[in-house]
Amino acid sequence: MPALQSYHTFALDTHCDKMMIITDPSELKQVDFTQPFCVLGEGSNTIFTASYHGTVLIIANKGMRVEEREQAWLLHCEAGENWHDLVQKTLVLNMPGLENLALIPGNVGAAPVQNIGAYGVELAQFVEYVEGFNLITGKTQKLSSEQCEFGYRDSVFKHQLKGQFIITRVGLSLPKLWQPNLSYGPLQQLDKPTPQQVFDAVVAVRQSKLPDPAVLANCGSFFKNPILPRDQVEQLLALYPTMPSYDVDADNKKVAAGWLIEQAGLKGFAIGDIAVHDKQALVLVNRGQGTAQQLLAMVEHIQHTISDKFGVYLEHEVRLMDEQGEFHVRSHHESA
Repeated sequence: MPALQSYHTFALDTHCDKMMIITDPSELKQVDFTQPFCVLGEGSNTIFTASYHGTVLIIANKGMRVEEREQAWLLHCEAGENWHDLVQKTLVLNMPGLENLALIPGNVGAAPVQNIGAYGVELAQFVEYVEGFNLITGKTQKLSSEQCEFGYRDSVFKHQLKGQFIITRVGLSLPKLWQPNLSYGPLQQLDKPTPQQVFDAVVAVRQSKLPDPAVLANCGSFFKNPILPRDQVEQLLALYPTMPSYDVDADNKKVAAGWLIEQAGLKGFAIGDIAVHDKQALVLVNRGQGTAQQLLAMVEHIQHTISDKFGVYLEHEVRLMDEQGEFHVRSHHESA
């Protein structure tokens, strides 16, 4: 059984029945999709909590082609490209726009599934199309940005097309008229920055808060920032005036999950070798010998504590897999 420890950045000691490394999308036609399978990029948003009874497909096709248009650059990016490398490449080619999304781990193909976002920018702003292999038809299919149904850390790939569509290429449109997005905290101090200066600032902030998975095993932000009705946020702000909150729409606001976890006194808290990172409470780390049992106990403990203290349920952003496939941890305190 192939070992999975080096294929997911949380590095739990697990295995799978079979592994296939896909370097050309046409190879997907050879896969028997009637049997259990799991699609993996760089494994930075997936944790295997047990040995998986199925085939793990590693998406590893590489390449990027640039098409110039009157108003924008259109980048045709293969799904196996490393995301951060792509962001760096666009700046070298003088095609800015993605710099706020620097240092987000993972590959290009995984980016639309999560609709990755950081520092006031979301991937959805740039997606022109997502191309992939449709398991139902056995054919290549191209979806427009609208068909991807992007939301906060959400897309059609987590819902109607879940388990039915494997992303093989992403088309990104970068407007030639560049304007920096400096809406987020530390970036507001920048004065008329170049794209490279925005990139450098984002990298510096991320490196100061987020541990390098190669040094300390982790999956980045573990929980989603909860989106709550405005009246609930107002009630919380009356009790906790310093709580960060951000407008989502007319009815809802987003609050910072990391702040809630820190206020609950859980920063640095550990169960065995699984710990809440001492610099960023939104990150859970595996100090080396962490087990799935310790991780699941930690997730439930955090959910339980935040629910008790703030009346807020935290949903994990990271994909958790067991023998049979994906599952969700929901502490018994969760309100229906």
